[in-house]
Amino acid sequence: MLRIQIPEKANHIISVLTEAGFEAYVVGGCVRDAILGRTAADWDITTNALPSQVKALFPRTLDTGLQHGTVTVMQGREGFEVTTYRIDGEYLDGRHPDKVTFTPSLLEDLRRRDFTVNAMAYNEAEGLVDAFDGLGDLERRQIRCVGDPRERFTEDALRILRAVRFSAQLDFTIEAGTRAALAKFAPNLRKVSAERIQTELVKLLASPHPEAFRTVWETGISAVILPEFDACMETPQQSPHHCWSVGEHTLRALPFVEAEKSLRLAVLLHDIGKPLTRTTDEAGVDHFYGHAPRSAELANGILRRLKFDNDTRKKVVRLVQVHDDWQIPLTPKGVRRAVHRIGADIFPDYLKVRRADILAQAPVFQEEKLRELGETERLYQEIVEQQECLSLKDLAVTGRDLIAAGMEPGPELGRVLEELLALVIDHPEYNTKELLLEKARIMPPVSS
Repeated sequence: MLRIQIPEKANHIISVLTEAGFEAYVVGGCVRDAILGRTAADWDITTNALPSQVKALFPRTLDTGLQHGTVTVMQGREGFEVTTYRIDGEYLDGRHPDKVTFTPSLLEDLRRRDFTVNAMAYNEAEGLVDAFDGLGDLERRQIRCVGDPRERFTEDALRILRAVRFSAQLDFTIEAGTRAALAKFAPNLRKVSAERIQTELVKLLASPHPEAFRTVWETGISAVILPEFDACMETPQQSPHHCWSVGEHTLRALPFVEAEKSLRLAVLLHDIGKPLTRTTDEAGVDHFYGHAPRSAELANGILRRLKFDNDTRKKVVRLVQVHDDWQIPLTPKGVRRAVHRIGADIFPDYLKVRRADILAQAPVFQEEKLRELGETERLYQEIVEQQECLSLKDLAVTGRDLIAAGMEPGPELGRVLEELLALVIDHPEYNTKELLLEKARIMPPVSS
């Protein structure tokens, strides 16, 4: 019999429920991950005990989802969701069931779940309950809907994007019938909130295989959630520096940057404005003048549309804006100026995005570009190690120092600080309080 190592606290909850005469199993993604040898994020428990009965058996519980039969049982500081077997009613809006009915049948509960690999239950007494061959699909490394995929995707359209996300996280294929249904029902994603789409998109992009976004395009999902990307896939790049379309270049660049949300989003969107800026010269060579600011503009709108938080949106937009800033003189001064221009706070991430961009370009120029980038990275590291001034916070004088020296608060104060920073960027040895105060005193005022 297949054995799964269940955390002690989860096993305790199952034991309390079974000793009280109820059924109880760990269920869903935690079972899948345990079989695959992955670390489960959460250990969810399913039972035929009603929420009131669960609450009566444990001293500390939270009513986290009673309308769906879910009670969170606290074990120390750790919470475990315990959910009563249920049958979902009709999904009239393509998002939520109109009602939830409790059932005494584990099989009926498993039948309502999205994919076979997520529809397995387990406890130590009975072993694995696998009514829909989820274990077989794990062995075949495929994502397949429980039952009829048309029904699963009609019930909750977000499952369409979740199928691709799971395939990216697990490096699985999508079973043929399930994939065909993805394409057929992709328009239903219009019924899903931007917040839910955002969550799945981030999980897909942060997966070990973000290039699986190709499936999003092939199945028509991107036409609904990110139509700007479809235009990228249709835009060629007849240029010595490129050998793929804009979209293909983007897909190839994604795995070359670490799996961090802002970085992956920046790479996904870094050329999103190229279709709108493409021109072709008399020699048949494509140019994309001004594509970086146009891409930043589009990225800002896309991230707003998908309800990303302001910090993420602003960081990604800045990275997209500067991603094509490559003419950096390979000198300490040149790099310091680049850091000042691009922003000291995002410069390390700029370097990462730039490297991913280069690695997905035509091989003929890669060696030279990577050599220059490597030298920029080396010089930047030296500057950091020497703790040279790169931003106002590193400046040896502050606004308070200038006011104490007799300068009036206001816009002029900010201008002087910026000029002092520019001076120190070029001459790091000037970064002393005494010298900068002297420079400030002789600095001519701006004529009105």
